[in-house]
This record gives sequence, C-alpha cells and structure tokens, in this order.
Amino acid sequence: MSRLIVISNRVNPPAEAGQGSAGGLAMALAAALRESSGVWFGWSGETTETFTGQLSVRRIGGVTVALIDLEEQDRQEYYNGYANKTLWPLFHYRMDLAAYERSFSAGYERVNERFAETVLPLIEPDDVIWVQDYHLLMLARELRKRGVKNRIGFFLHIPWPARRVFTTLPGHAELAEALFHYDLIGFQTEDHREAFTDYALHAAGGTAREDGIVEAFGRTVRVGAFPIGIDTPEFVASVEGDQARTYFTRMRDSLAGRRMILGVDRLDYSKGLEERFLAYEQFLADNPDQHEQLFLLQIATSTRGEVEAYQDIRAKLDTVSGRINGEYATVDWVPIRYVNRPYRRDELAGVYRAAHIGLVTPLRDGMNLVAKEYVAAQDPKDPGVLILSEFAGAAEQMQEALIVNPFSREDVAEAIKRGLAMPREERVRRWESLMHGVTTQDVAAWRDSFVSALTGSPAESRRLHSVG
Repeated sequence: MSRLIVISNRVNPPAEAGQGSAGGLAMALAAALRESSGVWFGWSGETTETFTGQLSVRRIGGVTVALIDLEEQDRQEYYNGYANKTLWPLFHYRMDLAAYERSFSAGYERVNERFAETVLPLIEPDDVIWVQDYHLLMLARELRKRGVKNRIGFFLHIPWPARRVFTTLPGHAELAEALFHYDLIGFQTEDHREAFTDYALHAAGGTAREDGIVEAFGRTVRVGAFPIGIDTPEFVASVEGDQARTYFTRMRDSLAGRRMILGVDRLDYSKGLEERFLAYEQFLADNPDQHEQLFLLQIATSTRGEVEAYQDIRAKLDTVSGRINGEYATVDWVPIRYVNRPYRRDELAGVYRAAHIGLVTPLRDGMNLVAKEYVAAQDPKDPGVLILSEFAGAAEQMQEALIVNPFSREDVAEAIKRGLAMPREERVRRWESLMHGVTTQDVAAWRDSFVSALTGSPAESRRLHSVG
C-alpha cells in the first residue's frame, strides 16, 4: 500500500482517535495516515528569526507529523497577506475587500517553495501526495520543479469563483497554470468545478473532456466534485455523550419555554452574520406576537484578528446586535444572545439538539459542515428545521432544508416563520432525507473517493464528472 503524504498550511491531528473536540476533517485524514503509515506535513504556527527548513518530527495520536517554522515576514505576507487578504475575500466574491500587493504574492510563492524544498526529503517514490486548500495552490509546480513525479492531488475547501471574478486577480494566469501540475483537483461542488473549467476554456483557451480531463497551459489535469462530509457515526455518538447531554440540559433549562434559533459560525464576513441579524430583526418587526417567545443564539468564534476586515465585522456585529436588543428586549427577555467564545464539538452537539431552528446563511461557502452537524444532532422523533443559504456548498446536497437567499431579509424572515410553524410530520420527513445524505456522504466517503480517484481506481475515475 502506498503511503499518503498530506500537506496543509496547519497540522492538527487529534491526540487520540475519537477525541470529541477534534474536527471531523482532522480525524478522517489522521485515520488515513495511520492506515498508510503516512506523514502530515505543514507549518507549526510558530515563527523563527531566520528560516532554516529544520523539521520537527513527532508522533501524535499514531500519526507522524512533520512541522516547520516560518519567518515573521512569511506569516505576514503569505498567511495574513496573500492567503487571507487576497485569496480568501476574492474566492468568496468580496473583491471590495481583496488587497493586491506584490509583497503578498511574492511571500506566497516563497512559502510554497519553502514547503516544497522542506518536504522533499520525506517523499518516497511510491508515495501519494494530497495537498489541502488555498494556501498551497502552487505547491505541485514547485514539487515538479524539484523532480517529484509522484501522484499529487489538491482539494480546495473554499469556493472556486466565477471566471470574471477570478480574472480580477493580478497574476491569475500564473496561479491557474500552477494548478495544472496536479494530477487531480477536487472541488466541493459541481458549481465550483464548472467555474474552474469555464476559466480554463474561456480565459486560458483550453479544452474539457467528458471524463473530467481539462487541458490548458500545455498540460492536463483531472477535475471533479467531492463534497466533504462530517464524521457522522462519531458525531451522532457524541450527541449521547456526557458533554453533549450537559449542554443540552443547560440549553433546555435556559429556554424558559421559549424556542431557540441557532447560528454557529467563525467570525467571518463570508458567513453573512450581519445580514442574518438584520433578517431576524425583520422577523421581529413582522411578527410582534413572537416577541418573548423565542431568541437567536449566535455563536461566532473570533479568528484572524490581525486582519482589519475581521476587526470591522466584529465591530459591526457588536453594534447591530446591541441595537436590536436595545429596541426589542424586555426586562426578562433578550432577543439575541451573541457569543464570541469557542466551544468543543461535543458541547456544540448538545446545543444543536436543543435548537428548534438551525440558521446557516453564509453569503458564500465552500460547504458549511455546521449544516450537517445540526442535522446529525437532531432528535429523530422531534427534529428541528434547517434553514440553509443557497450559496452554501451544502445546498447542492441538502435540498430538504428551507433554502433561502441570504441577501434577502424578507426571504430569511419568512423561512424562520415557516420553520417555527412546520408540523412535526413534515419536520421528520425532511430530517430523514437530510440525515440519509449526511450518513452516506460522510467524511470517510469523501476521503476514500478522493484518494481512490487520485490513485487511479477505475470506478472513481468514471464517477469524477458526475459527483454532485
């Protein structure tokens, strides 16, 4: 069996298999790495005065982890700069927030080169290499320059933008050309795959075949949609665990007979949190009979605090939530509970189960696993209702949710009203359909389908163009 080499910006395997607080992606990748005696390579998150390329190799939860430190300049130009001030906003259709500085793109290319140079001694001839996400778009090109002939796959966890959005990026052709050094590129949805193919055809003068092969820049690459899932068995089991039960009980006690609408997101402008608050305000304005009968709990974990756009969204949300509470709150009721601290996944499982409505309304999202976690946490006999943005990747699979346009306050407000009034029979029917998808298209299925396609399984190669 070939070894699997996973390369990502950060490395975060669970300390122990089944650890409740570990993310499903980390657990799935760790399981594959344990099975293949593979290596997980990436940045330690630490900085050093001068980059040396020195590796720190250790075993964590049965996984071999190889870490490097970067310079502070790398962190500012590659991570805070090109990755999170240029690519992230652009790929989420926020061209107005994207910053284009030559030092950012230079730092990004430099770090991709450093990753390639440092991981090179770890790669054996039969290894299969799987690169993760937008931080490392150029990595295959750098590995090929250094003579690596192994199969190299790339998976993009965030959306691939429409052609006319992507072409606003200075140097877009060089970035796209670098992707053609991979053997397989995986996207979350058919829409993202089609957007990439459209760029190759109409901006790069390429061609596309029915079997998922795209040719451009004098090279070919196979592309496919591989929608990611959650670790459903583990997550369902966690709902019955002590932590989840404790948080479920706490939430039920705090409801005081009211119903809860729940949002769980990273604090990010792509999540549509300000629009969500305003839609909820619209609901309150349109439905005065519902005052004091429900509340919105919004958990928004702060990230990337050094990037100015994230400081701005936090300030806006503080202002909007304060204004709504000031307008509608009574002495014993606050319409919005807004929380910025993080919670463990098993704690969130209990909160999900207590919520009558899961409100997942990003303006643009690669997938959004919160939608799937919310479904997996529900009581099968009395499930809540999922309200889901049409611009979340999950909407392609989760059509039994109430699909909304997150830019429309009225659309979201009406969906909240409909969800609150939905009969149990309809809620159960919708949940059963959603849960079937969450169960059959879980994170293990995602991992196995991608790796099989990369290693050349005929069945997976046939399936590439039809996944969705």
